[in-house]
Amino acid sequence: MFKAAFTFHQARSTRITAVIAMLAAGMPATPATSAAEPQPVPAVSRAALTVRTTTLREEKWSRSLAANGSIIPWQEAIISAQVQGLRIAEVLVSVGDYVKQGDVLVTLDNLARSSDAVEGGRVMQGRIVAPDSGIISVANANVGSSSQPGAELFRLIRKGRLEWRADLTAEELMLIRKGMAAEIAVGEGRVVKGTVRAISPAVNMQTRYGFALVSLPDSSGIIAGAFARGTFDISAGKRALQSLPQAAVMQRASQTYVLTVDADNHVHERKVAVGQRNGDRIEIKQGLKASEAVVENGGAFLTEGDVVRVLQP
Repeated sequence: MFKAAFTFHQARSTRITAVIAMLAAGMPATPATSAAEPQPVPAVSRAALTVRTTTLREEKWSRSLAANGSIIPWQEAIISAQVQGLRIAEVLVSVGDYVKQGDVLVTLDNLARSSDAVEGGRVMQGRIVAPDSGIISVANANVGSSSQPGAELFRLIRKGRLEWRADLTAEELMLIRKGMAAEIAVGEGRVVKGTVRAISPAVNMQTRYGFALVSLPDSSGIIAGAFARGTFDISAGKRALQSLPQAAVMQRASQTYVLTVDADNHVHERKVAVGQRNGDRIEIKQGLKASEAVVENGGAFLTEGDVVRVLQP
């Protein structure tokens, strides 16, 4: 019994001594396994979205300048009485009426007080007539009131003509020329074509805005005083540019960007400078090469580095 215990103790001491010797020699204390440990498998990016790509397209557009403004009368005539103290006997027109030159607008009583001015026992009546053809825009004449020299009885839009007054900065005014074509949007979807009639030679020192007057050959149905937007064709023809579909161009805060697709189908954000718009296309001024593939639509669902599946044309 004592011999067996001694043998166990001796064998245990031998093992401890062997372990200490292995550690001193820099060898691992645990035995190596014969099978190799499995290596981590590299992650493979999966396609996030199937997209169609496009590239810059060379086009020729007219260069335009957009502006805001108001519809105003071409010219207005102020109609008043020339004699004082005559009673208005009859008012024959009202606001919105179209009158011809020479049409009677108002009749006045007691034009002559002397007996030789009486014809057939009736006192002669005076008349106020239209100085030109046009539309009555203001009517202040009332039956029974007395006329006063210089007091406005009517205001007449001469010829019924209206025009567009476009508000422009000094830099924009220097791009405008007389006779230049313009298109003005009025009402619901109506576009009226006109030409520049006059350009202000100075700007207001407080607002820093001047104006250009655009004649409207067809102003029927348009209301004076209405707000209107318009564009001037300042290119005098067409200029070459490069464009993309508007769906391919995105906006984040103040940055405009597109998503390019590289040879490995990874998408990358690219800042671009844009210009004018024409229909569903937008001019790309800077930031993109002609041969680079760009995500045509669906870019809002993609982020930098995503992998996409590109549809073949």
